[in-house]
Parts: sequence; C-alpha cells; structure tokens
Amino acid sequence: MTLEVLDRHSEALFEFLWCPVCGQEVFTHIPFEGVFCKNCNTQVELQESRETRGYEEAVLACFDTSTTWNLHVDEKLRRDLPDGSARVKILGAPGAYEADWWSPEPGEDWEPVDRGEFDDVEEPSEVSHLA
Repeated sequence: MTLEVLDRHSEALFEFLWCPVCGQEVFTHIPFEGVFCKNCNTQVELQESRETRGYEEAVLACFDTSTTWNLHVDEKLRRDLPDGSARVKILGAPGAYEADWWSPEPGEDWEPVDRGEFDDVEEPSEVSHLA
C-alpha cells in the first residue's frame, strides 16, 4: 500500500512549476490552507503519482480555480481551466523536470497558459480624460 502525500513542498519542483491560468511562476504557501499562485490565487495541490516509469520523481500538480480572483476582469491575461480544474504530471528530478501530460488534454477547447506567456503584455492602465 502506498501513502499519498498532499501539499508536498519542493523548492526545485516549484522553481519548475508555473500556473496554467496566468503563466506566472511564483507560488505562496499559506499554512493550513494550501499553496496558491501569487498572481491569480489559483490553488495547486501536489500528489505523488502512482506510476513513475523509472523517473526519480513523478508528481501530479492539481490546479483548481475555485479560489481564483478576477478571471472575468483580465480575460486577456488569464485563461480559465475547463470545469475549473486541470492536472499536469511532472516527471524527472530537480533541474530536469518535464511536463509529461495534462488532464484534460490540451486541444481546441483549452490550452494551458505557457510559462510567462503574458509577460510581454502590459495590463491596461486607467486613463484620465481631461474635460
């Protein structure tokens, strides 16, 4: 029998990981609450994968947008997850991680935001008009 570990924190894993909603790479751990994207508050929960295919590590990162804020405000800078959640399987070892698959599978209806995809896009600022 295998023990499933939730909310495991690995510095190297979080250096590799990015948010599929907004593309940012900074996560915040709130004790007893979980780990959240610092930019949009999407929650990420880590679970050990039952199948490693010989890799040193195999981790499932489960993203949930039930806590995400302002998805409707900055639509151009965010992409909602299908049905509010998605998972990515990460294989490898520190310094050599790779995303093996996404669930649901990216396709016509949904694509995860790539790491830093919106970094070049400036958020619209308020413009004051003189009367």
